[in-house]
Amino acid sequence: MEILNLSLPAVNRFASNYLEQAADIQSFFHYRYNQISDDQDRLTELKNRSFPRAELTAHIREFMKKYPSSKAVENSLEKLLNPKSVVVIGGQQAGILTGPLYSIHKVISIIKLAEQKERQLGVPVIPVFWIAGEDHDFQEVNHVFVPVENRMDKWIYPEKVFQKKMVSDIHLDKDVCLAWVRNVIENFGETNHTNRLIEFAEEQISKSDTFVDFFANIVMEMFKDYGLLIVDSGDRFFRQIQKEFLTEQIIHHNSITYSLLKQQDLISQKGYPITIEAHDQAANLFYCDERMNERILLEYNLEIDRFVGKSGVISFTKEELVEIAAKDPGRLSNNVVTRPLMQELLFPTIAFIAGPGEISYWAELKHVFELFNMKMPPIVPRLNITLLDRSVETDMNELNLTLSTVLTKGTTTDKELFLDSIKDKEAEELFLATKEQLASQYRLIEAKTAQLDKGLLPLLKKNEKKLVEEIEFMQKKLDDSVKLKHDVILRKYGRVDLSLRPDGFPQERTWNVFYYLNQYGLNLISDVMQLSFEFDGRHKIIKM
Repeated sequence: MEILNLSLPAVNRFASNYLEQAADIQSFFHYRYNQISDDQDRLTELKNRSFPRAELTAHIREFMKKYPSSKAVENSLEKLLNPKSVVVIGGQQAGILTGPLYSIHKVISIIKLAEQKERQLGVPVIPVFWIAGEDHDFQEVNHVFVPVENRMDKWIYPEKVFQKKMVSDIHLDKDVCLAWVRNVIENFGETNHTNRLIEFAEEQISKSDTFVDFFANIVMEMFKDYGLLIVDSGDRFFRQIQKEFLTEQIIHHNSITYSLLKQQDLISQKGYPITIEAHDQAANLFYCDERMNERILLEYNLEIDRFVGKSGVISFTKEELVEIAAKDPGRLSNNVVTRPLMQELLFPTIAFIAGPGEISYWAELKHVFELFNMKMPPIVPRLNITLLDRSVETDMNELNLTLSTVLTKGTTTDKELFLDSIKDKEAEELFLATKEQLASQYRLIEAKTAQLDKGLLPLLKKNEKKLVEEIEFMQKKLDDSVKLKHDVILRKYGRVDLSLRPDGFPQERTWNVFYYLNQYGLNLISDVMQLSFEFDGRHKIIKM
């Protein structure tokens, strides 16, 4: 196993400019992500703030009791109590079987950066993963992709969830889940590791009651030896620690929204698109309604001076919401604007690990943080990783494909050039001439038909269309015959695309870690964790 570093553009212009630390981007952030001096400034800032370390540690220790643990996890909990300690944090939704690969890449990034920062700064640094269990978009977490005949097929978890329930509240039918997961893994193709991987999945399912449990059990089983701590934003006990901050958010809701819109305007003026959908009535808070079993977004109605949701089905005065925050904070939930704020109020963060989209939306929060007399942490781009199988590398070499081109554009252009080179040009010209002659003769027939019986013109057009279709059918059959003679080469293009750029998307946004665990075994994670990674914005190619 070895790492190759490539400089590739990010998926959006804002993230690309951020990686380059462009001057017009820096004004949207408080710190640079790649400067030790900025890390030192951040440490100084954190020393002057207080955090609920004891309550947070007690909650995480209790929350993590049901998940795989280790001495390293206990050490991290002890570190968190140390007033000098800081955290590297990042988060993601609780996808089935952990979701797309980038969720695992994010965990790896958090742990590796925490180790690096501890060495560089000489203070205890704890890796923390924030599970976005309060998210209610079940459609984003209920599927994986399985390769089927050189294409990817979307396999959706069969249980239906009709309400906008938080993922943390979605219970797992263990029998349904077990049958579905076993089917998924078996369809990855049988290898020497398949049976053990199915056993591993069965073990995690047996210990899990919810989607979040299933996610957390897998992640902790894979990363427990690296001291990873996890929290679930959808956990009602976790929000007990947040009650004072929730109250502040309710009281200052107008100022939060104004600060967001102000920063968005500055970003728009620089020609960058806006990521967070916002308007002046946004309350940036959800209410978890037990009667409807839904998570409902609140807005502030100035005319009636109330917080309302779902077309007025529920409404609260500011005083009523403040009382809920104090007595039953589990009924409230942050949105995309206030979640980062809550995270930074709770944790002494030396670095936040972000994907390309997160970099964009954190930039829109600078004035929101300043409203609470805080600075955003250094936003560190997560590691972008591609796993390159040796057989796929061999195919690329035989096809004279460059890795950087495949990772950014796929093989479409090269494949089309190859197809063009194997076409029988004489046959193509004959078919083209035949269609032109047919069209020319039918124009003459059309003119004569118009004289004799105009009512037959539609039938004539239909007749001509059928003849053209028959000619094109025969042309396609000849094309397919030629392609069949070069099937070995065409299949190589297909394998390269399916592995590295499936359906035109990056590997990490499509394939699931279990696909690779089935190929390389459960030791894959520990093997990857032994590698050294630089947080330099370059793409990491891991040759398997």
